[in-house]
Amino acid sequence: MNYFEEQDYTKEFNASIWVRLVKLTAVYRKEMILMLALMILNAAIDSIFPLMSKVAIDEFIVKNSYQGFPIFIAGYLALVFFQGFTICFFIINSGRLECGVVYTIRKMGFKKLQELSFSYYDTTPVGWIMSRMTSDAQRIGDVIAWSSLDIIWGVAIILIVTVNMFILNARLALITLSMFPILMLVSVLFQRTILKNHREVRKINSKITGAYNEGINGARTTKTLLREDKNFEEFAVLSGGMRAASIRAAVISSIYLPIVISLGSVGVGLVLWIGGGRVQTGLISFGTYSLFIAYALQIFEPAQQIARVFSEFQSAQAAAERTLSLIETEPDIADRPEIEAVYGGSVNPRPENWPVIQGDIVFEHTCFRYKTGEKVLEDFNLHVKAGEKIALVGETGAGKSTIVNLICRFYEPTAGRILIDGTDYRERSQIWLQSNLGYVLQSPHLFSGTIAENIRYAKLDATDEEIQRAARTVSADEFIMKLERGFDTEAGEGGSRLSSGQKQLVSFARAIIANPQIFVLDEATSSIDTETERVIQKAVDAVLAGRTSFIVAHRLSTIRSCDRILLIHNGKIQEEGSHRELLKLQGAYYHLYTNQFKEEAENKILQA
Repeated sequence: MNYFEEQDYTKEFNASIWVRLVKLTAVYRKEMILMLALMILNAAIDSIFPLMSKVAIDEFIVKNSYQGFPIFIAGYLALVFFQGFTICFFIINSGRLECGVVYTIRKMGFKKLQELSFSYYDTTPVGWIMSRMTSDAQRIGDVIAWSSLDIIWGVAIILIVTVNMFILNARLALITLSMFPILMLVSVLFQRTILKNHREVRKINSKITGAYNEGINGARTTKTLLREDKNFEEFAVLSGGMRAASIRAAVISSIYLPIVISLGSVGVGLVLWIGGGRVQTGLISFGTYSLFIAYALQIFEPAQQIARVFSEFQSAQAAAERTLSLIETEPDIADRPEIEAVYGGSVNPRPENWPVIQGDIVFEHTCFRYKTGEKVLEDFNLHVKAGEKIALVGETGAGKSTIVNLICRFYEPTAGRILIDGTDYRERSQIWLQSNLGYVLQSPHLFSGTIAENIRYAKLDATDEEIQRAARTVSADEFIMKLERGFDTEAGEGGSRLSSGQKQLVSFARAIIANPQIFVLDEATSSIDTETERVIQKAVDAVLAGRTSFIVAHRLSTIRSCDRILLIHNGKIQEEGSHRELLKLQGAYYHLYTNQFKEEAENKILQA
């Protein structure tokens, strides 16, 4: 199996990535500000408790006095209850923030997937996309809502405690903080290795998701070709790589955290040693000594938490980079702002400004190349009159599907232009054109839901009567009414409960319900039986009447009634004319048709 190779992203921790993510989730700004305020408040309360212990030691224990003790206890308990309340509140708030961030990322990702051009799906595996919108989105939500709490709290308490220590005793504060430069150096040395390993984990995770997707979609092929063992071996190599990369990441992190803890312990030891001597000489009180011990323990705990969270951010950055790369991907085909302002876009269409499509289509010196550099069309010219029925035939790879995809503006010419009713179609919005398209594929995709819902998919406000009329037009009502629940019968995932011919008839009904002016049939009858083909052919003749239509066909018997047949070879029109004209010409089309006719006749004799 060949797996999609992702691009490499930034080599070091990049704060701008998280800033971009926070901006994307700005709708939760209030929750984030509230969370920030609550964590700073909690850090302030945490720094007060050691101060209160100092007061208790110096004022009550050393002096052996209980004057003001009840007020002291009341204040202490009030702080405890207030902190408990704020902790409860920020847990609820962070839970909401986590769910909201994940929801927003997935919503934005899904919206972007609706906007991206066909070329994006040509080069991006489904597994990669699924990994971004599932595990990576959840990972980002966890980090923003929870891990960031520890960083806010840690930074706040370090700053507050540092200020308090310098106010009380600057020299002892410097001794307490002496391990911090070493801690920062260790963090910088470890960060690149940690990030590198976590990026590798995320890349392999994407490949595993892709392998699952291929395995599920290709289950029948796997079984018929007896590839289970080989697929398992390939998957074992992939999952083994994931395991090795995960272990490396875990080992590096497990080395990093103990070093941080050890440095913190050294800092506490210095306070005990030097501070103890100052207590004996009377330079500081016993309460101040205990306060610095508490602060030394307290200041290195958030440092440890920040080190842990920093590792988590290193890990999650790989997920954030890939998720942003999807959300921020610009579609290859996009309407200019001034065009969208007049005609609207997919989200905000303005049909009241749409000119009526007649269906006159012109290719003017049109060229097309794929992103990979493969040339398909070169100086292609064609004029199709409104209402004309055009057939495109030729060998695989000749450029037939590319021509119809350009007409539908799924791709755009790399040179030249395409005119619809005399106007370059890039001067109109995509939604204007595609709302006037009826497109039927060789392997139609039906969605989970009823047959009626699938037909209504092309016109969401269609009535039941319109749905039934569309089905009657293509003769789909004959098999639908024989089903147990008629139009309310579940089609199953991908139309799995219907035969190929039945799915094709439903897709025809779906294509015509919106009454499109331009119709495209891309090998629409190549995968069905002869009897169903006759039914569909009858439906096609009824549906295409008066509409500009393009039929990409392998079975030449289905296109004899077309106004013009274009034989495409290497992206150029080799022969052109009606069925009778091309047969009289006795060229490439004549030989193609007669050979196919002989094969069909031989098959009928063999089946008799």
